[in-house]
Amino acid sequence: MNISRRYFLKNGGIAMLGMASLPSFLQRAVAATAAPNKKKMVVLFQRGAMDGLNVVVPFAEPNYYQLRPTIAIPEPRRGGEDAAIDLDGFFGLHPSLQPLQPLFQNGQLAIVQAVGSPDPTRSHFDAQDFMESGTPGMKATEDGWLNRALQSIPEEKQSPFRAVAFGPYLPRTLEGSVPAVAIPDLKQFKMYGPEQTVEGGFEAMYAQTVDQALRGVGHETFEAIDQLKKINPDAYQPENGSQYPRSRFGQSLQEIAELFKADIGLEVAFLDSGGWDHHVNEGGVQGQLSNLLRDLGQGIAAFHQDMGDRMGDVVFVSMSEFGRTAHENGNRGTDHGHANCMFLMGGDIKGGKVYTRWPGMNEDQLYQGRDLAVTTDYRSVLGEIMTKHLGGRNLNAVFPGFANDPRQFLDLIKS
Repeated sequence: MNISRRYFLKNGGIAMLGMASLPSFLQRAVAATAAPNKKKMVVLFQRGAMDGLNVVVPFAEPNYYQLRPTIAIPEPRRGGEDAAIDLDGFFGLHPSLQPLQPLFQNGQLAIVQAVGSPDPTRSHFDAQDFMESGTPGMKATEDGWLNRALQSIPEEKQSPFRAVAFGPYLPRTLEGSVPAVAIPDLKQFKMYGPEQTVEGGFEAMYAQTVDQALRGVGHETFEAIDQLKKINPDAYQPENGSQYPRSRFGQSLQEIAELFKADIGLEVAFLDSGGWDHHVNEGGVQGQLSNLLRDLGQGIAAFHQDMGDRMGDVVFVSMSEFGRTAHENGNRGTDHGHANCMFLMGGDIKGGKVYTRWPGMNEDQLYQGRDLAVTTDYRSVLGEIMTKHLGGRNLNAVFPGFANDPRQFLDLIKS
């Protein structure tokens, strides 16, 4: 495979600023460390459309049980392990998320309910694309909202690992002009650019490059990459007695914690999880959804415990492309819906509360007569994190075409 110098510089896992400025960039990259109290962010994308109504259960909404006769989560007064965990007298957590209950009670976890994209599509592909680009309804957007967010926050001492996706490819969210890399597995240490897969990582890309000028500085480039190679994932010991689940999701969270602690300049971490599309046999207290939620709850709780006091500088946020129908279907599952819920965790979060403009679940209150209505645009949630936590100032560049009105913020973040 012949990879041109221009393509490597523009589209490779580490974007360069140009040959003239390369030596100074590399010097900064090699020396880059996270500044004290540098704010960080972890973004989780749950692909497949999680059923937010069975995750954050509106048990005080009578129609919830009428619409879901076989898969509804019992209300907390039933007690025991087969009932929702009461959060505020109206909403409850699915019992498989029990590890998150202490975080909520201690004010370290918040939930946003009836949140999502205003676009009406029920296509997984389109909905994910719109949510990750940050421009619902527009397919022509070239970059992702998270990359634009980093563009709006100038970084003087920029590390090549400022933005990392934990998976085999660079997600739509991180595509753009700010350098970003994808790491499938720290133990194997292979990296991939946004539009290609190269066995052996950057060394293979370097070896295949025919441009002699690039070869002339390649070894310096790999000196920067060697920062990451010095980390020994096999020797990593999670702190504070935390135990991550033995899943790909748990492994990714552990690797994020490891890189944050390694001080190599990581500011934004992205990971995703799949399998949330339950049209058949979704289950209630037990079943497919329950199994995924058990992994989710254990992983998030372990990450929080492992990070300890460092969590004060981190905000974790989750999202899914859309929710599920309010009605269960004839296969004891749910179909593609509209509104969903988001989890937020970290030192700057005003936790211990379910934030919502609850739309209700009467037939005349459901979106298109079938779905929980979106009353909070997901961009308002992310916009508040951008401005109050990461320090971004230009939300119109991050979410073009959106009102970006701070008066629509839910007051999730401490000033």
